[in-house]
Amino acid sequence: MALILDGKSLSKKIREELKKEIDSYIQKGMRNPNLVVILVGEDPASQVYVENKRKACREVGINSMVFKLPENTTQVELLELIGKFNGDDDIDGILVQLPLPSHINTQEIIEAINPHKDVDGFHPENVGKLATGKSDAIIPCTPLGIWIMLKHYKIPTFKRDVVIVGASNIVGKPMGLLFLKNEEAPVSICHINTKDLRSYTKKAEILIVAVGKPNLITEDMVKEGVVVIDVGINRLEDGRLVGDTDFGAIKEKAYAITPVPGGVGPMTVASLLLNTVSIYRKKHGFAPHPLTEV
Repeated sequence: MALILDGKSLSKKIREELKKEIDSYIQKGMRNPNLVVILVGEDPASQVYVENKRKACREVGINSMVFKLPENTTQVELLELIGKFNGDDDIDGILVQLPLPSHINTQEIIEAINPHKDVDGFHPENVGKLATGKSDAIIPCTPLGIWIMLKHYKIPTFKRDVVIVGASNIVGKPMGLLFLKNEEAPVSICHINTKDLRSYTKKAEILIVAVGKPNLITEDMVKEGVVVIDVGINRLEDGRLVGDTDFGAIKEKAYAITPVPGGVGPMTVASLLLNTVSIYRKKHGFAPHPLTEV
């Protein structure tokens, strides 16, 4: 039976420590960290994600200001709002919830955010810093959360064969860069057009799956002792939430595996809080939060 990598309990521990840290700043007469979240449109999933982020911020003492804009908000209007927050020294982090409506150019919006306030780590400056091994890169929240989880559970990563299924800018690519930056681990990144996916997943010692397709990875596609990180979250017709892997079968074969829900998701939110606090710390002359230095 596999070790269950419990992101929910680890996230709770991180939030408790962050609350103590922020309380200590307030006692010294400092202000709370401030995070701006911008939501455009009425996407139900995005609204749930934003509310979860707001609750987590409130729990630890981060002031989260959510700006809900109508679906027909223009690109110019959104850029003007971002520019306003870029110039406000009291705003530590800016997050624009994705996806954006189709009439807005997502990449231009990402590039408009001050890279030093880019809590998502999507700005090209932060991506470039991560790719070139710079220590001050802001790391995207899901890869950062996975990295923290692997280290917390003492999962060996040095020179392990890493296979990532899913080549997005949000998870797959930065996750691969983290392994290359820190461990010199051989990394294979697969995607929807990869031929014979099983030939890659079968050799993985660490398998990270972020595709959004239920049960894409089955028990016969992994080897004994694999570590499986399932980033996918899919709602079935019966209402159940499942990942991209066949959890029930694979957990009998794996060394360790993340559950869905309760695995990577809570760690993504915890990493958002960590990135916000890390930016705040640097702004006040302190070192970045140690968990964000990877």
